[in-house]
Amino acid sequence: MKSQYLSLPLLLLSATLALTSVPVAQAQTANSAAAAPDTARVIVRFKPEAASVRAKIMAARMSRSSAMDVAQTRATGLGMRTGLHASGGLRARLSLDERTHVFTASGIDSASLAKRLSQDSEIEMVAVDQRRRHFAVTPNDSLYGGATSAAPVFIGQFPDSQGKLQATYSRTLDQWYLKAPAGEVVSSINAPAAWDLGTGSSSVVVAVLDTGVRMDHPDLAGQFIGGYDMVGFSTSAGVATANDGNGADADASDPGDWVSQADIDGGTLGSGCTSADLTNSSWHGTRVSGLIAAASNNGQGIAGVAWGVKILPIRVLGKCGGYDSDIMAGMKWAAGISVPGLPTNPNPAKVLNLSLGGTGSCGTTGTGALYRDTITQVNATKAIVVVAAGNSEGLAVGLPGNCPGVISVAALRHVGSKVGFSSLGPEVAIAAPGGNCINLATGYPCLYPMLSTSNSGTRGPVLADAAYTNNSASVGTSFSAPIVAGTVALMASQRPSLTSTEVLSLLKSTARPFVSTGATAGIAQCKAPTSTVQDECYCTTSTCGAGMLDAAAAVAAAKSLNGASVAIAVTPSSAVAGELITLSAAGSALGAGRSVVSYAWTLVDGGGVVSGFSSASNGVSTTMTASAAGTVSVKVEVTDDLGIKYSATSSVNVAAAPVTTPPATQSSSSGGGGGGAFSALWVALLGLATWVLRRPQPQPLRA
Repeated sequence: MKSQYLSLPLLLLSATLALTSVPVAQAQTANSAAAAPDTARVIVRFKPEAASVRAKIMAARMSRSSAMDVAQTRATGLGMRTGLHASGGLRARLSLDERTHVFTASGIDSASLAKRLSQDSEIEMVAVDQRRRHFAVTPNDSLYGGATSAAPVFIGQFPDSQGKLQATYSRTLDQWYLKAPAGEVVSSINAPAAWDLGTGSSSVVVAVLDTGVRMDHPDLAGQFIGGYDMVGFSTSAGVATANDGNGADADASDPGDWVSQADIDGGTLGSGCTSADLTNSSWHGTRVSGLIAAASNNGQGIAGVAWGVKILPIRVLGKCGGYDSDIMAGMKWAAGISVPGLPTNPNPAKVLNLSLGGTGSCGTTGTGALYRDTITQVNATKAIVVVAAGNSEGLAVGLPGNCPGVISVAALRHVGSKVGFSSLGPEVAIAAPGGNCINLATGYPCLYPMLSTSNSGTRGPVLADAAYTNNSASVGTSFSAPIVAGTVALMASQRPSLTSTEVLSLLKSTARPFVSTGATAGIAQCKAPTSTVQDECYCTTSTCGAGMLDAAAAVAAAKSLNGASVAIAVTPSSAVAGELITLSAAGSALGAGRSVVSYAWTLVDGGGVVSGFSSASNGVSTTMTASAAGTVSVKVEVTDDLGIKYSATSSVNVAAAPVTTPPATQSSSSGGGGGGAFSALWVALLGLATWVLRRPQPQPLRA
């Protein structure tokens, strides 16, 4: 009778062939994808120990094909274990690192897929790969208005929402948000005073993670360096979203992100794209780029905040937005971090601008945890991440703007109050101009737009178009963020070593206080976000950040840090065990005009000979005593009046205390204990005997 079971060797061989026949699996996957569009998309992170068991750890610069092989091998195995192989299995799309991959499937929704996969013992985390959208405001309310006028001057009486005529306005269309505050325009950032210190260094790179850019815009000529298109990794829906005919590649040009009814009806953009996304092309990335670094002093158009720096365009948004996984991959690549399947970025960015986002919290699980991890990695490269707070009309800040490690930016009206569309909350770091129109009636021009480079194409681009925005579509926190990103680039041009923490401290300490008057009559103070919409309101430091951006003061503060140094002096210089050692930071030098607020000493490594300090650890100096010879590591952190922290670490070598020994004594060759004392006595007796024998002997008496 034949056995009903395979022998163990045959079973192992069968399993090995199933898991390693990747080209066949990929071919089947491609056919399945063509026949049945993916309905679910998740980000899966394997446990470290599971990743090493299921497949080889990917090399840091693994080719895309090799990365896909490993990811698909894991997808195949996971699909078999979770019973998904019968419906076409899991398809690998993108790898964020050696154990984090994007998997898709058909016949199931994303939430259900995430729940099923999370039950596998080898899985650490599963998150739905959601779409994020840019934060430009394109009002559909007829009272918002904003008809484009060819005339540079707007003159007239504009009715409010009740039809009542407001005061007569006469304004020349200009970049009001860059100028020094004057009159009723109080939220402008005073860029001219910042430019007196510098207009930006070409060695500073700002990554714009957005819809791509129109590199042929005349006012952006020469401002770009490198770039990459992250949209469309390996999926038919991804290629449709990309709208440029292919997947990820080195061309970050914006082909347009319009969405038509045919797109919706055809279902090529996936279930996350609905009729609410019907729109003309936004040219959003081009607008953001112009605000940061439009060429200046070229006799045309506008001035960027930091026109001397370079823009690294990274395309992460297409039709109906972009996936979290593409955004996170773009963030890593922008900072010079290796991403499986992507070439090395030769132009790592110092500043990353993300004028995008969506709902969700930056917690310790799910998508929020993945964003946290990505931001932590980016910050570790000393790159600074600037994110728009969002346009949820006074509701809470969403992902990724509510994550620690980013500089989240809220939007202000020209008079300094919060714009009605801007999100708010304690996560906001600072506020900057976001544009507003004042007039609300249809047919009247927007008086305070955020002028920037654009394209006049409603769908595809008009080639070499020198278009600019000057209407109600050019307002939003999407345009507040690049104003801050450009300012940060000017700061980094003055001091390239700035960290995210230092930049945040400088922006907060130099911000101008929020106003409490001058806005629309009867508006209230901003409150903590709830589920209730908050329109225009007076900002507070707990809702809109530390204050209104002051570019001139922030750049000056960054420059003042140059020359700062912290030094630790050790007395005595040749320390020995058992004696008191004094450590002093008195010789430290801070930036011009800075003063010390506090000192903090830390014992980094006692070397087994020091357990703590002998005196207070919060003064300019402290003391310690080593019990024996060894090496001790100490650190001092000095905080100045701007909240900037400077630190230094020093190793203190402690020698052994000298040993005092008594003078050596001559010893007899007889050896043994007490031999020296016995020899001395013997010599004394011998000398006495010699004297007795040699002394004159007494003579007998004679009669």
